[in-house]
Amino acid sequence: MRPSKLRTRGLAGVLTVIALLVLGALAVQTFYCPCERTPGGWLLGNRPAAPVADWTFANQVPLCQIQVWVGIRPHAINLNCMAADGELFLSCAGCEGKTWSTAALAHPQARLRLGSTVYPVTLTRVDDPQRLARAWRAREGKLGRPTDTPPQPGWWSFHAAYRD
Repeated sequence: MRPSKLRTRGLAGVLTVIALLVLGALAVQTFYCPCERTPGGWLLGNRPAAPVADWTFANQVPLCQIQVWVGIRPHAINLNCMAADGELFLSCAGCEGKTWSTAALAHPQARLRLGSTVYPVTLTRVDDPQRLARAWRAREGKLGRPTDTPPQPGWWSFHAAYRD
């Protein structure tokens, strides 16, 4: 075989390996993440056995994962979630302009993973000061912090309601 054909085959092999590595990394990000602060794509998991009216069990899960739609692709992240009086709230520090919160305002239908179950939810930003204070107290209580501190500037909360 001529040296030029060997170089061509070698280059094609290297490019194939690089392409497979890139595709593998994209698959991990799309189907395995969100990981720490790295967003993911589709949230995979079990369907809920029944609609949820009382979200108190969410306080037993360290982090929730929320999937919203950004354009034509899913975008999933880890975030704090907490229940107060059976209602579920999602916490967001420095929230204005974040990808997920901007998407949630525009398209409120989302998917929420708690443990291995993925719930269809509708997200609504909480503007009512009393409800916002209740969500903040629930957040601080879940994190083991004093509940009498005021919310951080730029802190938002979203209410998550189960949808069929």
